[in-house]
Amino acid sequence: MNKVILMGRLTRDPEVRYSQGENPLAIARYTLAVDRRQSRSNNGDEQTADFITCVAFGRTGEFAERYLRKGTKIAVTGRIQTGSYTNKDGVKVYTTEVVVEDHEFCESRNAAAQNDGGFGGFNGGNNGGFGGGAPAASGAGDGFMNIPDGIDEELPFN
Repeated sequence: MNKVILMGRLTRDPEVRYSQGENPLAIARYTLAVDRRQSRSNNGDEQTADFITCVAFGRTGEFAERYLRKGTKIAVTGRIQTGSYTNKDGVKVYTTEVVVEDHEFCESRNAAAQNDGGFGGFNGGNNGGFGGGAPAASGAGDGFMNIPDGIDEELPFN
């Protein structure tokens, strides 16, 4: 079985191209910075993230083009694909990438703006119904609505 699940932040906006032909197909490429778990022997000089190349096709690629931005924290499911080609200097180059089957937002826009993630945060416009429901009540800050005092008597459960 070839199944990959990753969670990380985009290092830059996705690069999207469309195939030629009667029915153009969106092809989105982006790099995901995925944190490594810290080992006890880590002295602080080691790399703490892996940078994974991801490619999304069709509707998944269109979603990436429309909603994903640098710094967005997402979860990706897909499969690993390896390949090779010979570059213009005659050297064989080997590639490894994740072919994305699905991706989901892992934080609200408010959390992305507060955390900023070191990558610029997600500050896109209307998200088209993705990534959250009703807006947070003012002053909540954590993405949850404040519940008024005294409401306990009106709830049908305890």
